[in-house]
Amino acid sequence: MRCPFCFHKESKVLDSRATEEGASIRRRRECTKCSRRFTTYERLDEVPFMVVKKDGRREPFNRNKILNGVLRACEKRPISLDAIEAMIDEIERDVRNKTDREISSEQIGEIVMERLKRLDEVAYVRFASVYRQFKDINSFMMELQQLLKGD
Repeated sequence: MRCPFCFHKESKVLDSRATEEGASIRRRRECTKCSRRFTTYERLDEVPFMVVKKDGRREPFNRNKILNGVLRACEKRPISLDAIEAMIDEIERDVRNKTDREISSEQIGEIVMERLKRLDEVAYVRFASVYRQFKDINSFMMELQQLLKGD
């Protein structure tokens, strides 16, 4: 690390601490030439993960959007907040582990519905009714029949 005072290229680390709940590391350093001390921070250089919307717009991935939709679908259901949080963590991990840095909102919706179907069928139907925007009762009934078949 280059010294900000004399621009010497070598320094020694005196102290390291995790900050921001482990999101970065604070290092206290001392220049080996001028002996002045300075602080550096090391952070993960995270490339934003983008979501491609139906109209082609791109926006950064937002976990809270998924959480809010799932919370609405699970309203008044016997599902603990811990179970919902664990499901959202799993979805976010799966989305972020994709090699491509973009994912369509449709793909995210399908992942959410797949997980909700395992968690609670009523919450799944609620989410699907909003996500799939059923045009009429017949398309809604077809979704219910698929659920009853166990697909």
